[in-house]
Amino acid sequence: MRIVVCVKHVPDLQAERTLGPDGRLVRGEDDVLNELDENAVEAAMTLAEQTDGEVVALTMGADDAVDAVRRALQMGATEGVHVNDERIAGSDVVGTARVLAAAVRKLGEETPVDLVVTGMASMDGLTAMLPAALAADLELPQLTLAGDVRLEGTTVTITRTIGDADEVLAAELPAVLSVTDQANEPRYPNFKAIMAAKKKPVTIWDLDDLSLATTGAEADGGPEVGTAGAGTRVLAAMPRPARTSGRIITDSGDAGTQLAAYLVENKLV
Repeated sequence: MRIVVCVKHVPDLQAERTLGPDGRLVRGEDDVLNELDENAVEAAMTLAEQTDGEVVALTMGADDAVDAVRRALQMGATEGVHVNDERIAGSDVVGTARVLAAAVRKLGEETPVDLVVTGMASMDGLTAMLPAALAADLELPQLTLAGDVRLEGTTVTITRTIGDADEVLAAELPAVLSVTDQANEPRYPNFKAIMAAKKKPVTIWDLDDLSLATTGAEADGGPEVGTAGAGTRVLAAMPRPARTSGRIITDSGDAGTQLAAYLVENKLV
């Protein structure tokens, strides 16, 4: 069984995140493997171990994005692929899905890909739309937000919780699977695994390798990725305002009245 797990290098949630002059998130300072992608890597590794399969870690981004692949290799992935091309900068979720889908198809030229696994969301954009967009581009069934994953033969079955109900969904391979942070407990690589990861191959591709259009007239479909191909635009960006100190009310029997007046005054009701 051949599994591709998509991973992303994102700013650390514990670090101060800022926007650049172009309105994009500043990257490359305290970036780490997206926390929810650790669950995706664990799910991929578990399925690979059950089937004596292999896991390919796939990412896209600037030079330091390869660190996300390296972390997946430390967790047990067999090899990595890094799509590195400055022309992908500014891609929205659809453009990102196009790049990743093209990479999956290229990987499939060597050996068929049975399953594509992602986390439920990236902690920078938090759109949670990539798994569905990726499945649509690959024209594969999607099993999303899985809290439990089971493989029987060529059928993947998941259980996901929607509100107060549990849904059970199944699909034949190949398919796209996304898992939540409830699906498993990611393994922590030991020293031996960390050292072994340094010898595992990481292939670097650019957009020309994937035959994706980065220029072109609107009549020809226009660019597929990057800022020019994005369906969204950042119109304005500004720092989050500093938090002001709150108002302390000493209850002298009229605290309720003061609270109501405050809500009305600040148009909170």
